[in-house]
Amino acid sequence: MQSPHPFHGVCRIDDWGVIRARGADAATFLQGQLTNDVLSLGPTSARLAGFCSAKGRLQASFVVWRPADDEFLLACSRGLLAPTLKRLSMFVLRAQCKLSDASDEVALWGTAGADAESPTAEAATWLRRDRDGATLIRLPDGAGVHRVLVAAPVGAGIALASTGTLTPAVWRWLEVQSGVVTIEAATVDRFVPQMVNFELVGGVDFQKGCYPGQEVVARSQYRGTTKRRTFLFESDALASPGQDVFVAGAAGEPAGTVANAAPSPDGPGSSALIELRLAVLGDGELRLGSVDGAVLRRAELPYPLALDAEAAA
Repeated sequence: MQSPHPFHGVCRIDDWGVIRARGADAATFLQGQLTNDVLSLGPTSARLAGFCSAKGRLQASFVVWRPADDEFLLACSRGLLAPTLKRLSMFVLRAQCKLSDASDEVALWGTAGADAESPTAEAATWLRRDRDGATLIRLPDGAGVHRVLVAAPVGAGIALASTGTLTPAVWRWLEVQSGVVTIEAATVDRFVPQMVNFELVGGVDFQKGCYPGQEVVARSQYRGTTKRRTFLFESDALASPGQDVFVAGAAGEPAGTVANAAPSPDGPGSSALIELRLAVLGDGELRLGSVDGAVLRRAELPYPLALDAEAAA
């Protein structure tokens, strides 16, 4: 379904940064650390991937691509870049892989709508294309709007002239509308990948072999132990990552957590991706921040959730 919003244009993505992994062992090192397969990454593809703790909780999420056989770039939330780089570096040991912050070298741009150029916009999600020194990666649509991530050397001109209306705030709203959760500083160590639907959006490969937390992630998948999922909600209040969600009038622990949120481009209020206990669905109105907080209205994700089977497992 196409969005009623005519959003298109180009904007700089300043709230993401870039980690570089380079060296003869970069591929095998990352293969042993991330939730998705990177060994098979080629010049026409990118991947979504997570980095988990030993308990299977996401420490960071990335868009990953491979500019050269011995080099990978990992785009992630800028607020997590330094601690994630430090933690990943602890596992390098004797591997021939150098990790560094490439944010001062690689600029990230978002393009949407009419400016998410064809044929990239029409191509399959996560397709990658290089053009004029820039890398273009087809992201999942947000609210029916095509989106493309563009990575280019800092200071280099990119041929993405636009007269559109895209702003960083609207780009963040489109990210939320895509249903793909980005791990932020407020949500580190909160979610097993399935809690944020990561395997449904291509972020987990269950055949790739070991990585930190792999046993926990696999057990959640194959034993039907996923009791929490992420849903899209709208609210008249401003939501924020890490904020608790409650069932109206019910005492006790929170029912869920805001994973990502962005102000609505239509005026007051916001959209949010909220991780919830499946058991609370149907128990009453969900409220933001407290049992008498702003009402949350469930919206439609752009992909299906097999809720009945999971809730009964």
